[in-house]
Amino acid sequence: MTEVLRRGRASLAFSFFAQGVAFALLVTRIPAIQDRYGISDGLLPVFLAAVPILAGVGSVATERLVKRVRPSRVLRWSQPVVLLALLGVGAGGSVWELALALGAFGLAVGALDATMNMLGVSLQRSYGRSIMLGFHAAYSLGGIVGASLAWAGAHWELALFVSYLPVVVVLLPAALVGSRWYVDADASQSPASEGTVEAKEATTEAGPVVFRLLLPLCLVMTFAYIGDSTVSNWSAKYLQDVLGSSEQLATVPYNVYMVTTLIGRSLGDLGVRRFGAVAVVRGGAMVAALGFAVVAAAPGAWIGMLGFTLLGLGLCVIVPQTFAAAGRLFPGASDTAVARLNVFNYVGFLIGSPLVGALGDAWNYRGAMLVPMTLVLVTLFYARSFIAGPARYGDGHERPRTADVGRSSNGL
Repeated sequence: MTEVLRRGRASLAFSFFAQGVAFALLVTRIPAIQDRYGISDGLLPVFLAAVPILAGVGSVATERLVKRVRPSRVLRWSQPVVLLALLGVGAGGSVWELALALGAFGLAVGALDATMNMLGVSLQRSYGRSIMLGFHAAYSLGGIVGASLAWAGAHWELALFVSYLPVVVVLLPAALVGSRWYVDADASQSPASEGTVEAKEATTEAGPVVFRLLLPLCLVMTFAYIGDSTVSNWSAKYLQDVLGSSEQLATVPYNVYMVTTLIGRSLGDLGVRRFGAVAVVRGGAMVAALGFAVVAAAPGAWIGMLGFTLLGLGLCVIVPQTFAAAGRLFPGASDTAVARLNVFNYVGFLIGSPLVGALGDAWNYRGAMLVPMTLVLVTLFYARSFIAGPARYGDGHERPRTADVGRSSNGL
């Protein structure tokens, strides 16, 4: 089964990469989308909020769907929908067409994010060591590629459809071919049961997901994405309006953030294997909080960029480890736990940008940066939730203690 797992790992990493490209192409071309469809500044937030809201709906629906359909099959067909919806955003000519395309994009992204992380958690369990950060590193790499392609499209003044079409033409068939090698849940442990619905149901029904036990991880996920959305939505404005940088220099922090995110995630699995998930999450939270503090106190643009660099290195390890911790906490119902946890990805995204904007307008943007800093520090109080161990259910029973993959030296 070693080759099966390796192919499954590679194909899933490509899925993360493709999603990073698609999402970056959408969010970095928002001004062009607004101009194409003539959307007012007042109406734009409605469209932007609709995507994460529908993604949350898609994630909740996926929790129910994977009880009947293998996660790999949901992932196999949700990724083409995301890519075609992206193409639809560039091809439409009226507001209702944009709404339809963004609606499909949002619902499919929820299913895609949930099932990618379901398969990632189960593969990590099969490997017996930390590999989850590597998948999210592939997503970060995709984000860098997508943002670079978006810059090229804007620089050459290409129409959205012309900019998106080559990407979809390349990624769509590649994703479909790669989906042949996805590995479902713990079916990889037994060739006889690989991919069967019966095996899937046996794993899922091993115990319920108690939300009280999952709640600390949900809060950590929310805080991490509040920090992430603060960088993606406010870094350019902060550097230009508060720190007095040029318009051109103001575009640099997000790119630096994405690059350091890629570096941190590429090396993060080694840190988890050496020091354990708890130490890595605590270290990431402290580095991220330091980054926000540096941004808030920065006397000029270059110091501000140092702060955003620290943010990338700190925040990047938290989200992948949160998904992995949910899988360890509920080893018999990891798909359900991941789907529910994934909803708080979008909750943090929805809260972060308006929160910082409102505080910045009512108070000042330096002070506003202290709020996500404080929330990230709260992660330190929940760090013990990243220890692998038994989950106690409402009936008083405990799960058998599982090995801490963060400290395991076994694996392929």
